[in-house]
Amino acid sequence: MAKSKTQEVIDDITEQIESGRLGPGDRLPSTAELRAQYGVSITVVRNAVQWLKAKGLVEGLSGVGVFVAEQDDSPDA
Repeated sequence: MAKSKTQEVIDDITEQIESGRLGPGDRLPSTAELRAQYGVSITVVRNAVQWLKAKGLVEGLSGVGVFVAEQDDSPDA
């Protein structure tokens, strides 16, 4: 079964975070930039970002942007 557009955006951004291409504190591109980059609607971008926030991968600062969250990679977590 084909992945949804939202899932494709989620998977790509998650992979960038896990690979270290996007590190803690790095700002994600704006909604408009993400729309253009992935060729998707604003709804797809918003849903993907909401999912990433819910999973604790990113955090939003109102009026500033969305940033990669600090990840707790310690084995005792």
